[in-house]
Amino acid sequence: MKSVGMLIVCLSVACTFATGAAANTVKITPLGSHDGEFCNNDRAMVFEDPTGVRLVYDVGASVAGATDPRLGDVHVMLLSHAHGDHIGQNKAAGPNAGTCARPDTVTAGLATNTGEITAAKNSAIMLGNDMAALIAKKVEVIRGSAIVNCAESGLSRDTVVPLQAPCRADVQLGGKRTFKMAGQSKGVQVTTVYAEHSNNIRRPMLAESARVPLVADDLAAYVGHANGYILVFSNGLRVYLSGDTSIMGEMKTIIGDFYKPQLTVLNLGATTMPSEEAAYAANTLLRSAAVIPSHANEAATEGGKLKAGSRTEEFVKLVKGRKVHLPLSGRTMEFDGKGKCMAGC
Repeated sequence: MKSVGMLIVCLSVACTFATGAAANTVKITPLGSHDGEFCNNDRAMVFEDPTGVRLVYDVGASVAGATDPRLGDVHVMLLSHAHGDHIGQNKAAGPNAGTCARPDTVTAGLATNTGEITAAKNSAIMLGNDMAALIAKKVEVIRGSAIVNCAESGLSRDTVVPLQAPCRADVQLGGKRTFKMAGQSKGVQVTTVYAEHSNNIRRPMLAESARVPLVADDLAAYVGHANGYILVFSNGLRVYLSGDTSIMGEMKTIIGDFYKPQLTVLNLGATTMPSEEAAYAANTLLRSAAVIPSHANEAATEGGKLKAGSRTEEFVKLVKGRKVHLPLSGRTMEFDGKGKCMAGC
């Protein structure tokens, strides 16, 4: 009987430990155009801290606006730059609309997908000053009232969420803010970092008064620096979101050596980060324990499996000594504080 009792106690402790470990993971859910696939338009991801803080990154055109049921609460909106495929010049026409290679979309209008979701979800927008002003103006038009700066306190510039109305958490490159749930001592620290990429907004997303002067010279409007992000979660996990960028020295000196991310979400793309360069960044410069490719601009999977001959397959084969996790839409991955996937990968 004593042995049986000890076994029950041990099993109980093991179950408690397992439950506690699972509860202390960061959840990452890709919001792509087609369930279970990694498709041409896919950029958007939801990050959920163990404390409940939820951040959405680069909604792009794979999210069907503010009514997309996959979004849930959105405490913080992150945007790497204002190109239409990231800010959301268009939005998904519906679940699994079109094909993985060519998803169906509809216009998001002047509001953009980012502006629409920020306004509807009472989100903080954590962006560089110029982009924050742009999104704030779009949200103001939707809501009919001005957006104020987010309330903050302490050296870590804490903002308590959820919010009753959208607010601006403006920073320059290198600026930090922390977002906490009410009553929690820890939250998610967000830092903007450099990205080597152009950052302009196309004329169809501008009001007429700003659009017309640009037509004659076929120009777009410059809206400040493009950026990536470093997210530090309450369980200690550090995540680098590259945004669109070329390979650059700061990936080693600032991001790899100083911030030391255990997990990297790395944007691919023939015009920005081809597979060979992306793999060098992952293997030699950033050295994260795990990598999630994004922004592949192709139907990278079929039936949830990598397609032979795809850019993404080429990247995966070139990555050495670290895990590569595919961002299959709707599949939630859970990571511990060291970048190890504990579930969903």
